[in-house]
Amino acid sequence: MHYRPFGKCGRQVSALGFGAMRLPVIDGDMKRIDEPEATKMIRFAIDQGVNYVDTAYPYHGGTGEAFVGKALGDGYRQRVILATKMPVWLIDSEADFDRYLNEQMGKLRTDHVDFYLLHALNDLSWPKVKALNVLAWGERAVASGRIGGLGFSFHDGGPVFIDIINDYDKWAVAQVQYNYMDAFSQAGTTGVRYAAERGVPVVVMEPLRGGQLAQKPPLAVQEAWATAPVERTLADWALQWLWDQPEVSLVLSGMTTMQQVEENLASAERSRVGGLTQEEHTLIERVRNAFLARRGVPCTGCGYCLPCPSGVRIPEVFVFYNEALVYDDLARARMSYRWVDEEHRASQCTRCGLCESQCPQHIAIPDCLAEAEKLLAPES
Repeated sequence: MHYRPFGKCGRQVSALGFGAMRLPVIDGDMKRIDEPEATKMIRFAIDQGVNYVDTAYPYHGGTGEAFVGKALGDGYRQRVILATKMPVWLIDSEADFDRYLNEQMGKLRTDHVDFYLLHALNDLSWPKVKALNVLAWGERAVASGRIGGLGFSFHDGGPVFIDIINDYDKWAVAQVQYNYMDAFSQAGTTGVRYAAERGVPVVVMEPLRGGQLAQKPPLAVQEAWATAPVERTLADWALQWLWDQPEVSLVLSGMTTMQQVEENLASAERSRVGGLTQEEHTLIERVRNAFLARRGVPCTGCGYCLPCPSGVRIPEVFVFYNEALVYDDLARARMSYRWVDEEHRASQCTRCGLCESQCPQHIAIPDCLAEAEKLLAPES
């Protein structure tokens, strides 16, 4: 196993971390973890050098943390850096910070969490918890030894990410969705580099976009991959693209089978900063462009269309619409779209035209929103 520096704290972390969001389950029920198999997987990974385990309050329908606590018994807890996440969407008062942390430590069977992350921060949840003095609370939790450091995970646009990084100079970790297809969305490469420059360790989640980058791609993408100068699995290409970057401290993988654990461990063993050639980087750029050519809307996420008078989160809607087309994965796009509050969906568009007049890409936004709503929410 290769190890990488974790920001300025002096710790070293394994290139591969174990993400406990997609553990094997029984009969397709996400709440019924196949505990013998999942325990075997986690402990095997640790025995092979993985020293970072990541979980969260809602994983596996709320059963994930309790399972991880059991799996890290028999001395395995002492061998890993353990991270979990505060469910910020459930926080209503300052007292909730302690209540949830205490509950989570109980489930995890530990008296401390190495890193405690504010889960899925965005432009709505961050102002909410900041106003409740979460940063001062976090410093007290660190001083008491209950958490080793306060961090956050993130799902929003680049400017929001930069603002969050700038709002606090003691972030222990920033966890971001990042892969070769998200190099220019969410925090993106710009955000990853910005965090690293300020000494904030970057943990990558969704390196394969929930498996989308490892499944059989559309024909045009297959043709691009066919020109590869070396042979790798699709998953290995995506992982090596991340490990090539010195700003990436750790790549989390949510593994469901022992085969995936073994394959990812082998990939991690091959990982190197600067390990990809320029020819290989050019290939990945061709692959990205082949995927992006399938987009239905050429939205860059610049945000000039906002705020929408009717409350539509226009770039977010287009992300889900494009994902359905780019990856030929309508089911996942529809599932994601259901997480958008009704008042922010494309159905709220009144066709006032203000957004279209502001769009530097000259997109016919009202028409595209109508198509997106038709595809993503056909029941409406």
